[in-house]
Amino acid sequence: MDRFATRARMSVPRALASEALRLRRSPLAAVHLVCACAAGAAIGAYFAFAPWDATLGADAYMQMLGAMMPLMVGIVCGLAVDEERRAGRLANLTGAPSRHIAILAKAAMLWLAGAATLALATAIFCAALALAGRLALGPAHIVLAWGGLCLGSAPLYLLELALAIRLSRNAAIAVGSAGLVLAFFSVGGLAHGLMTGELTGIAGTGVLGAVPFAWPARLGSLGVEAGIAAAARDAALGAQICGAASALGCASLAVSGAGTAALAIWFNRFEDRSTDV
Repeated sequence: MDRFATRARMSVPRALASEALRLRRSPLAAVHLVCACAAGAAIGAYFAFAPWDATLGADAYMQMLGAMMPLMVGIVCGLAVDEERRAGRLANLTGAPSRHIAILAKAAMLWLAGAATLALATAIFCAALALAGRLALGPAHIVLAWGGLCLGSAPLYLLELALAIRLSRNAAIAVGSAGLVLAFFSVGGLAHGLMTGELTGIAGTGVLGAVPFAWPARLGSLGVEAGIAAAARDAALGAQICGAASALGCASLAVSGAGTAALAIWFNRFEDRSTDV
């Protein structure tokens, strides 16, 4: 009877609140804050005064943030799982009355922390451009770019959290590192669009642009490129960007939904055999 009562008390909001409290007390909170401030301030200051077109600079910045997400997600998920192992060999997750709620709350809170970090990094970057009088993008397209980064990142948290639990922190980071390389190649390389004037987010680079590791970079970039098309009053280009963003967004939602179900089912049967701490 007590077990059923405990299970009933373990709701999704309670699990999320518990994860939020643990994250706030974790060094990971500081890691997120430092990364956001460093990226936004340094690159924002550069494009505020550099001779490059500031809007294409914003496009390159969103691509950089998105391309970094596979690696950053691998690091964050790996460190979060290491903390759980040190705290009691994953007992907070495997010993929960409802394992699937516990693991999905963990994934959701890490994703929300990432979304907040991306929001801060985007806001600081845009504030630097605005102070220099070089911010041409409107608020709607900035929000679209941020939303694309977050949506494209969602499947990565599910995958790399599972890798960190099943294998190790290093496995998640290794996969994230490979994902970073693929993401940069998917948009033609670091700052390729900035140097050539091409809208590389919409184009992608062959099959690499369809790989989930590339989705944060491309979806974040497409929000900026939609603003570029709107400023140029190019309806055909705007429709093409909207179509590409819709296709990638729907794919990310579908993969995230399938990944959520798969993670919940798998973790309900998971047995930890790791000796790592």
